[in-house]
Amino acid sequence: MRLIEPFGPGGGPDIVARALARPLSERLGRRVDVVNHPGGGSTAAPALVLDAPTDGNTLLINTSAHAYSSVAARHVSYDPLNDFVAVAPLTTQAYVVVAGRRAGLATLAELVAAARAAPGSLRFASAGVGTGTHVGTEELNRVTGIDAGHAPADPGDAITDVVAKAIGGAVDYAMLPISIAGGPLARGDLVALGVTTAQRSPVLPDVPTLSEAGAADYDFPIWYGAWAAANTPRTILEELTSGIAAAMADRSVRDILGAHGMQPLPMTREHFSRFVDDEARRAARIISVSRPS
Repeated sequence: MRLIEPFGPGGGPDIVARALARPLSERLGRRVDVVNHPGGGSTAAPALVLDAPTDGNTLLINTSAHAYSSVAARHVSYDPLNDFVAVAPLTTQAYVVVAGRRAGLATLAELVAAARAAPGSLRFASAGVGTGTHVGTEELNRVTGIDAGHAPADPGDAITDVVAKAIGGAVDYAMLPISIAGGPLARGDLVALGVTTAQRSPVLPDVPTLSEAGAADYDFPIWYGAWAAANTPRTILEELTSGIAAAMADRSVRDILGAHGMQPLPMTREHFSRFVDDEARRAARIISVSRPS
């Protein structure tokens, strides 16, 4: 069995998939491998899943990007909502908005002031058009009045390449999953301006929420889920949903995810499917008023 993720080693889906692999293997009675397949702004991995047999042995482990890409990503070979079926909700965590040391920005207020002093001159990085790092930043820009250019990931980039752009000064700021930003923040290569959830992250307790920092009522977590091809037989889906739920309850999984500030996402499969649709509509509203990428 393969768990295919779209952002590359060290990204959130990679962490979640690797935490799940052993307990899921024990519950389903088959080997479970994690496959990193970045590229196409997170769209290469879903396409790979659709090329596989619909026997339950190939799952997509993705973020909210899967829902958002249905309204924002261009030139994809599949329909993210109709060609896939939600199998199970997994977890949720905060993003952190960061600036590279070279940008000279230490707070959200400084970012907003720099943007207002030279409208259109700043640039933000994302993991690709339609990813959470794109949609979430567009919403932050709207709330704070920032006018900035978008530098989406190149076709073959992994999430680590997005981090490198922020560290190297190719962009001024970026929204990143805490799990991938933690190392560069600890080394001082990046500066945290705020986390994207309504509450502070237990992993970065000294970093204010963006709402505390001046983006009133801003709340934009990243969430993770598992999907299969839409024509996967129902009996197989039920087995997978049950197996993943049991694996997510494993203490080792919760410990690994908790170390990255990830919290359970308690929903039934049906509730999760409706949630995905709602999130796609939310992204459509955000993109409709954002600056073209």
